[in-house]
Amino acid sequence: MANRFRRRFVNAGTGGKYPPLLAAVLLLPLVLLLFFGFLYPVGRMLVGSLFNPNFTLDNYVRLFTEPLYLTVLLRTLWIALATTVGAFLLGYPVAYGMARAGNKLAFWIAACVLIPLWTSVLVRSYAWIILFQRKGIINNLLIETGILEQPLRLIHTQGAVIIAMTHVLMPFMILPIYSALRTIPKELPQAAANLGAGAQTTFLKVILPLSLPGVFAGTLMTFILALGFYVTPALVGGPQTLMMATLIGQQTTEMLDWPFAGALATVLLAVTLILTFMFRRFLSANGKFGNV
Repeated sequence: MANRFRRRFVNAGTGGKYPPLLAAVLLLPLVLLLFFGFLYPVGRMLVGSLFNPNFTLDNYVRLFTEPLYLTVLLRTLWIALATTVGAFLLGYPVAYGMARAGNKLAFWIAACVLIPLWTSVLVRSYAWIILFQRKGIINNLLIETGILEQPLRLIHTQGAVIIAMTHVLMPFMILPIYSALRTIPKELPQAAANLGAGAQTTFLKVILPLSLPGVFAGTLMTFILALGFYVTPALVGGPQTLMMATLIGQQTTEMLDWPFAGALATVLLAVTLILTFMFRRFLSANGKFGNV
């Protein structure tokens, strides 16, 4: 009996299929975690937004008819998009440098990328407050050097939120791109150079297209995380930079309006899923990815 089970397990590990019972046992913890950690809370949230106690769409009508909430939703999408673009523009050169550098230099670059990732988001957000505040490091430096006479309003602005979120989320852009760049055979750029392609042409025609799966993964992760970001916008931003996650937090902790908070969260989730599906279909339709 033991030998037969061992043979089945070995065969499964070498390309065969797991027995149905074993597959069910292996998948059960993940299914339970997904159900109780995601599906059940989302279901309760959706039901709570529609039944109070009878079926009603008042929460969704309120969301789409009051300009404040639509403005917050559009602002959230804009900040998430700007953060994603900024993380890509800053993160791709870092990932490219990591992939092209030697072992020692790549190690130190990776350390600079990973150490902030291991630091609390709260700590990094407070660091940006110290930099951006009225008497912070940036304003003091500009005034002491004579560039400015009066301090700039840097904190509690949309630009501050985008910069701080880009800094926090940039590792999620760098690491997938780096992983994709590492899989590109070194012979391909060399072959392009031998055929007369310059450095710019080699990058645009060979390296960049082959790294697009990493770009897709990093862009998707960064955008989705930015849509639901809470700590950094709440600390660095202000009333003029209110985002959906902060608004949902206010509705649950201050206003105690759980049904409306559920409607806000449901709409944000629906927008995230729709944009993710559209982005994936767009890239697949352009033939950039085979099995994405």
